[in-house]
Amino acid sequence: MKKLTSEEERQEILRQYRHLIEAWTTRKETKDLWDVRKAFRMAADAHKDMRRKAGEPFILHPIAVATIAAGEMGLGRTSIISALLHDTVEDTYLTLEDVEKMFGSKVSRIIDGLTKIDEISDNNSTAQSATLKKIIFTLSDDMRVILVKLADRLHNMRTMNVMTHDKQLRIASETLYIYAPLAYRLGFFSIKSELEELSFKYSQPEIYEDIKYEIEQSRSGRNAYMDDFMIPIRASLKSKGLKFQLLINEKTTYSVWQKMRRLELPFEQIYNSFSLDIIVDTETQNESLECWAVYSALSEIYKPNNKRLLDWMSTPKANGYEAIHTTVMGPQGRWVAVHIRSKRM
Repeated sequence: MKKLTSEEERQEILRQYRHLIEAWTTRKETKDLWDVRKAFRMAADAHKDMRRKAGEPFILHPIAVATIAAGEMGLGRTSIISALLHDTVEDTYLTLEDVEKMFGSKVSRIIDGLTKIDEISDNNSTAQSATLKKIIFTLSDDMRVILVKLADRLHNMRTMNVMTHDKQLRIASETLYIYAPLAYRLGFFSIKSELEELSFKYSQPEIYEDIKYEIEQSRSGRNAYMDDFMIPIRASLKSKGLKFQLLINEKTTYSVWQKMRRLELPFEQIYNSFSLDIIVDTETQNESLECWAVYSALSEIYKPNNKRLLDWMSTPKANGYEAIHTTVMGPQGRWVAVHIRSKRM
């Protein structure tokens, strides 16, 4: 990686900060923007002589965490400020009193919670259980503590390639045991999947690469099969006047590996390394009627496996997930998993 000059680093920091502001989609009144800018400057000054293991300025990490919080999690001003300042109390001269004086008690409490979680994180199962217990306790105080921590963990996982192998294993284990399940329970499915995938990549690199290769090799044949599979579905739903979208959902290497282990089968015998998502665009009051209309149309085209019908729409999962899951027999006698949901779901 090319070494940047001081001016190039400054420009990159400003570019990343502007990206953060663009990713921020909640309320952005003048005072909100000013407070976030003040937090950015405060963090940049506190971390000005610090660098990450890869060599880049440390301030790029809190900016990235804040960008995940704003853009991928939809969080607002208080969370963004907390993300920008989340390492300052632990790693710099700033104190909780300094933060509270500048941004108020809510931000200082969030940063205090984040600092305490980091203090008890360790590489043994007892400490992991203590960390989990601590995180759960923070939920009753301020949910934003765990949300910012998830954003912090996600960015650390994305940039973990420069760490030692032992540290990669420890962090991957902790992430898989604590943070991925928490992301799932809180409804952040894409973050949960990425945390699992990255944990798997670093904890089981050879198996990860083998399954990744198999998925990539099977992709072109799968896409051709699915193109044919979707033709009658698309025609039927159009004839019923439904507004819909069809998406091929490729399973992650981690979820495929989990299924291979559970069923004790090789990759070639795992039939649903992908699924079809049918998403209907309708008003909330019509969701149930139209989703079941899609299921009815699908059942007329392909034979369903009634034992694999799951109605998560009438009774959503604990994390709020809603959908109808079914498995149907497609062309060439192949089973295909189909998930039916509304755009809101």
